[in-house]
Amino acid sequence: MAAEVVFTRGVSVTELIERQLQGTTTSLEAALYRFNNPRLARALEDAARRGVRIRLLLDRNKYEESPAAREVLSNGRIPFRLLFGREGRGSKMHHKFVILDGRAVLTGSYNWTLESEHQNYENLLILRAPEEVEPYAREFEMLWATATEAGRR
Repeated sequence: MAAEVVFTRGVSVTELIERQLQGTTTSLEAALYRFNNPRLARALEDAARRGVRIRLLLDRNKYEESPAAREVLSNGRIPFRLLFGREGRGSKMHHKFVILDGRAVLTGSYNWTLESEHQNYENLLILRAPEEVEPYAREFEMLWATATEAGRR
């Protein structure tokens, strides 16, 4: 199957993402606008313990204003960088995508938050075709190169 569409109305997207992360073996790159879901943080930590190389990008504005986001990343086990949008402070790094082993992308409106899981109507699209995954990999690398570590500006 090349693509799969999931809506929060019918399933737990958190559980679906956890299963996808459990099957990840080599690398995980994620660009997430918001992140405060402790279950997904644990799933990332588990992947890191299995030897999966993880790189996480977050919107700097949302990270700085969210104690929950800082809490789930406070133990230092998940490498992450922060960045603003194209216009600097006040603009958004609004992406919501994850690349798994360079072979699949999870994308859509779903933020890795408790609100997205329990309150909102959200969607997640899983792409598996190489020609669909590659543009996300290029975008991630460009953003990673311009992002800064959490303590730096």
